[in-house]
Amino acid sequence: MIRVLLAKPGIDGHDVGVKIVARALRDAGMEVIYTGLRTTIPDVARTAIQEDVDAIGISNLSSQNVAMMSELQQLIREMGGEDILLTTGGSLLPEDLEALEALGIEGAFPPGTSNEQIVTFIRERVRGGEGAPA
Repeated sequence: MIRVLLAKPGIDGHDVGVKIVARALRDAGMEVIYTGLRTTIPDVARTAIQEDVDAIGISNLSSQNVAMMSELQQLIREMGGEDILLTTGGSLLPEDLEALEALGIEGAFPPGTSNEQIVTFIRERVRGGEGAPA
């Protein structure tokens, strides 16, 4: 089963979107761990390693995705989790998408991305697509 950690770091207090994604991932047969509001990137990295997750999804509406993902990517690598898929969504501008791509983060989901697209992306990139419902 694919294990996904979802987090809502920073001061943004709106978590409806991340909860909708969590439900979609669970409905798709994935195990979801949600850290809740206002966590820190170091806490996300530690939790991901401790929980042995396959993917991390960061939700952010304050346009801090690039900085957060850069920090997360560095911490995850330092902790030996370079095989963990990193994704982000929320308020993403075109220039954010370009900067995330330059970091090597392909899983960037701007407003309007369907839950199906997110599920498919994670399935295709984690363990060759394991995690499909039985």
